[in-house]
Amino acid sequence: MKKIEAIIQPFKLDDVKEALKGIGIDGMTITEVRGHGRQKGHKEVYRGQEYNVDLLPKVKLEMVVSSERADEVISTLAGSARTGKIGDGKIFVFDVAEAVRIRNDDRGESAL
Repeated sequence: MKKIEAIIQPFKLDDVKEALKGIGIDGMTITEVRGHGRQKGHKEVYRGQEYNVDLLPKVKLEMVVSSERADEVISTLAGSARTGKIGDGKIFVFDVAEAVRIRNDDRGESAL
């Protein structure tokens, strides 16, 4: 099993969710986060005062999928989140040793 974490632009969330739903991925956790990568934020003007916005709003998606489906999920996620501009985000992939469904103690991939 693989845990896939993706940091994406907030306006791409609906596109990503629809694309993942299209390949049968329904379960995910979505968190609003803030951060920056190479783009280092940007300058804004508020009431005549210029200030630096260095923590940009992002969305983090987390899901655990079978190892066999990981590449399909990653390519679907990347394709639907891509704008081609700096700040599109990152995808991280982790190995998952075990999954347990609390309700009935299912284990492994049957818990997904």
